[in-house]
Amino acid sequence: MNFPSKLIEDAVNEISHLPGIGKKTALRLVLHLLKQKESVTEELSHALLALRKEIKYCQKCHNISDTDVCSICQSTRRDRSIICVVEDIPDVLAIENTSQYQGLYHVLGGVISPMQGIGPDELKIESLLERIRSAAEDEKVEEVILALPATMEGDTTSFYITRQLKTLNIRVSTIARGIPVGGELEYTDEVTLGRSILTRVNYSAD
Repeated sequence: MNFPSKLIEDAVNEISHLPGIGKKTALRLVLHLLKQKESVTEELSHALLALRKEIKYCQKCHNISDTDVCSICQSTRRDRSIICVVEDIPDVLAIENTSQYQGLYHVLGGVISPMQGIGPDELKIESLLERIRSAAEDEKVEEVILALPATMEGDTTSFYITRQLKTLNIRVSTIARGIPVGGELEYTDEVTLGRSILTRVNYSAD
């Protein structure tokens, strides 16, 4: 791709490093910014710099936050007896968008993957265990929900955490894995279909 300016080329190269953005899309974004007022680019730059320098990670659940403890962990409306364990921050956002869960979270920062050199010590598993052990009596954790990927790595991580929680006398559950709403059986993979049958629920016509 030929560029009329080295400045444009540098900007395109930097933006194209972002996931899901190729050189053509990056070029469109750069040209769009050039058409805007200079203040627009300055505000964008300021927001990105502030994001990088000032963003924090919650000391309790490791979710992104503007403060040392995130708004979810601070909220008095959340059910503190339930902790949903997720792989990473986008999973928290996805679950929150459903408006169906009112407990707390714990972000592992990944899943166990020997092939990539990621073991339990590289994840936030020990802080989860310590968080449960040190919980005050009125905030005692009664259930841990494992909302991890339906992959070999995700299942390995779930198995490891379950083993670690055995001595803490806590209920461990996992999110249901089944046919998505509107999904056709013939297009569903065998593993998902099999799990859907095994995790079937009672059906009522009332």
